[in-house]
Amino acid sequence: MPTYIERYGVEATTELADFEISHVSALKEVIEKEKIDCDFTLARTVDVWSNQDAAEKAKAVYDKMVAYGLKYMNDVHFTIGKAAPGVRSHDNCPKRCTYSLKQISGIRDAKACATYTAGTVFPYRFVLHLVKTLKERGVNIQTYTPVTSAESNTDGSVDISTSRGVIKALKVVHATNAYTKALLPEYAKNIIPCKGICCHIAVPESQDAPLLNNSYIIREAGDPSVLSYLIPRTDGGIIVGGASQIFRPHLDQWYNNTDDSCLIDSAKDYYENYMQKNFRGWENSGANVQKIWTGVMGYSFDSLPHVGKIPDRPGQFILGGFNGHGMPIIWLAAKGLADMIHTGKSFEEVRLPGLYKTTQERIDKAQAGPEGGDILH
Repeated sequence: MPTYIERYGVEATTELADFEISHVSALKEVIEKEKIDCDFTLARTVDVWSNQDAAEKAKAVYDKMVAYGLKYMNDVHFTIGKAAPGVRSHDNCPKRCTYSLKQISGIRDAKACATYTAGTVFPYRFVLHLVKTLKERGVNIQTYTPVTSAESNTDGSVDISTSRGVIKALKVVHATNAYTKALLPEYAKNIIPCKGICCHIAVPESQDAPLLNNSYIIREAGDPSVLSYLIPRTDGGIIVGGASQIFRPHLDQWYNNTDDSCLIDSAKDYYENYMQKNFRGWENSGANVQKIWTGVMGYSFDSLPHVGKIPDRPGQFILGGFNGHGMPIIWLAAKGLADMIHTGKSFEEVRLPGLYKTTQERIDKAQAGPEGGDILH
């Protein structure tokens, strides 16, 4: 968020943060209402720095954010150093207990950590349940039907050419994210496909996995720019991915690359023994990588998603460019876009963050700017 404050100011950045944070309660509400079995867990996430210099810089950023008086910072607990004040263990405790960073974070080499409220979910189960519900409610879902073009007509309708013929629509939403440029060439430099890596780690069936209650963001001790995200599964497994700095120098392996049939060669072995190297209590767990895969994400030139009406394409809308950070953006951004389409309201009227709005100015800036924008610079 500090980068966004420098670029866009405190007010606009606070709007982004509040919008993302609101997804925790919004997703919890729909999951409970629709009775979606998707392993949703409301917990804390632990943001860990294992390098001393990086930890001190993180503390300075934390202090700066608190000084802005941002309300959401009240939910953030930052700890740096060998020990942190805890809570009284009982009413007659003569002094406050202390807890080491290792105890708070569970990470062996932790130098600082920040915790805050978060949720974890099994996205595939969540999406499949929604698709099943839509089908049961009469929505016509077509698969294996690639769209080859989407052309706006003078009457505001859109002709959709597919491998199975042409259909006419009053409104079209381009939610193709990394693959946006295939139908919208003007976005070729705005939303760029980038590969990432993720894996599923588990312990042998003969052993119990050590308990993890939190999700994590972990930065390496040797190189704090190497960052991984991690969530524990309800079955004891671990989902962990990231480490983009490992393969960043090898542009051909990930940048502007939509080939998800092969792994990123320079990072395919990175997560071997990851739990043993980082987590207390996992040293003799036998945890190993069960599955590893690559996926293609849509990274935007300015690190902001594109949402709203597409300039000079009547009847066409876009929802994409999430920079590998779609979980706290997509659900409510899609809801706002649906409101625009259903009611005819403007982008501003549906109260989406103003920085998300797709505009001709943003399109032109990417086309004229340096290759890759924020992604490579």
